[in-house]
Amino acid sequence: MMTRSRSLVLLAVAALLLWMAPSRASAASGAPQIGADDWAMNATIIEACSCPMFCQCYFSTKPASHAGEHAEHAAMAMDHYCRANNAFRVNKGHFGATKLDGAKFWIGMDLGDDFSDGEMEWAVLHFDPSVPPEQREGIKAVLGRLYPVKWKSFTVGADAPIEWGFTKDRATAKLDGGKGGEVVLNRFQGNTSEPVVINNLKYWGAKRNTGFVLMPNEVEAYRLTDKAFEFKGTNGFMITFDITSKD
Repeated sequence: MMTRSRSLVLLAVAALLLWMAPSRASAASGAPQIGADDWAMNATIIEACSCPMFCQCYFSTKPASHAGEHAEHAAMAMDHYCRANNAFRVNKGHFGATKLDGAKFWIGMDLGDDFSDGEMEWAVLHFDPSVPPEQREGIKAVLGRLYPVKWKSFTVGADAPIEWGFTKDRATAKLDGGKGGEVVLNRFQGNTSEPVVINNLKYWGAKRNTGFVLMPNEVEAYRLTDKAFEFKGTNGFMITFDITSKD
């Protein structure tokens, strides 16, 4: 009798578990799932490039023709190109369960002479040494959506300290104290002492931004490897963008 009773109890438990299984599965599928497909980034960029103010790349498939007037090397003299430095600070963000808040990174790049086919020349990404590995992986993944293009070369360069700051009138970013790169922007004078802002203009793959704050550069330089360049008095701006996996 005891053996039979025990068997009946086991059968009852098994039946109860089978009855509960569908409702447990439904609850799990409806719960928020945090993973690599759940990410968001709100960041501010101090950005400058070799194009005259304001960068025509936002309105054309070709960057400016420089014809030697801003070129530092003879090889650059007759090219169409847009050579830029983008210094980022993440205001708020996450990649899965990893917070991205406060991360600083830098991209030196050249968009090439014609990007109508969606292919750009090169980009080098540098992280501030304070950025941990899990944040780096998230940032690289988000950058693929922020800049949804094909690069002939996209590499991760050496870590270097990044200085980053701004006021209403001036913005400064330095990579390795300026030895690796430098961007200095000054407010463009409008009708008042407030910054001049271009609104309703898309920034690459981000669907939201707070406007392009126009700030021509005092200098914008990338000083590493054979890709080094330097320009003065050309395009510059600050922008805060917002992008998420739900976009």
